[in-house]
Amino acid sequence: MTVHSITAGRTARADKKRLLYIVNPISGHGGQSIIEKLLQKYSDVSKFVYDIAYTKSAGHAIEISQSKNKLYDAIVTVGGDGSINEVAQGLIDTGTALGVIPKGSGNGFARHLKIPMKMVKAIKVINDFSTTRIDTGVLNGHPFVNVAGIGFDSRIAHRFAAFGKRGFISYVKITIGELHRFKPLHVRLTVDGDRQAARPFLLSVANGSQFGNNAYIAPGASMYDGKLDVVLLKKFPFISAPALVGRLFSKTFDKSDYTEIRKAAHIVLEKKGRILVHLDGEPYTFQDKINISVRPASLQVIVPR
Repeated sequence: MTVHSITAGRTARADKKRLLYIVNPISGHGGQSIIEKLLQKYSDVSKFVYDIAYTKSAGHAIEISQSKNKLYDAIVTVGGDGSINEVAQGLIDTGTALGVIPKGSGNGFARHLKIPMKMVKAIKVINDFSTTRIDTGVLNGHPFVNVAGIGFDSRIAHRFAAFGKRGFISYVKITIGELHRFKPLHVRLTVDGDRQAARPFLLSVANGSQFGNNAYIAPGASMYDGKLDVVLLKKFPFISAPALVGRLFSKTFDKSDYTEIRKAAHIVLEKKGRILVHLDGEPYTFQDKINISVRPASLQVIVPR
């Protein structure tokens, strides 16, 4: 793995913080190609020296962050929620902070933390270097920082990953196409020891409040409360779909008669056979049983003042 240094020739004083920018060149709608010029213009070189690494494949950012976290004060991801997830995997329970310049399709994690969508403004947040510690989740040993999903949203995540075209419009097309086809799951669900049979159309476990694009799946979710929001959407008549979508974007999804939301620290889902899951929008497949838990205050993140 090669880190492309653009600080060669600069004197790296001991009092300067060291930053590594990890760039996913294919996240969202693109535009990452200008990051070097923007950093040269807007990064505060009186406070920082920085390097840039470009990912080459899925999982590459995990390798970079795990191998380099002790060398930097912060590792900044330039990408979407999936890229943030990969970088965070190398930073959980370390002293190295996560920074974000949002360039994904939805940017749910960044929107929840009010990190600006404009690259220049996001760089200025990095310059301020104001940090906080947030909770993270873990599903069958795999970390997530924003939302994990089982059911309809995981079906969409799997289809979206294979679709070929990124962006919000592609997401909408896939969602509409799958709405008629998807059948609710039959599962055994245990939430903080309370066991029940359930047949969710959608089951999201949310650390953050939204999927992205300001679609709020868990309007009351907090990344600081040591809990995850368990969102269960029951089967609903098709005629109610537009109203449910409206509730997502008006922060009232929790007010629907078809929605149940509980805060919990430990969730177990059991279902015979294959279980499709997404973690921060990235597709995974498991078998028979899923264990989900929260890791309180486990990740340091650079956020706006």
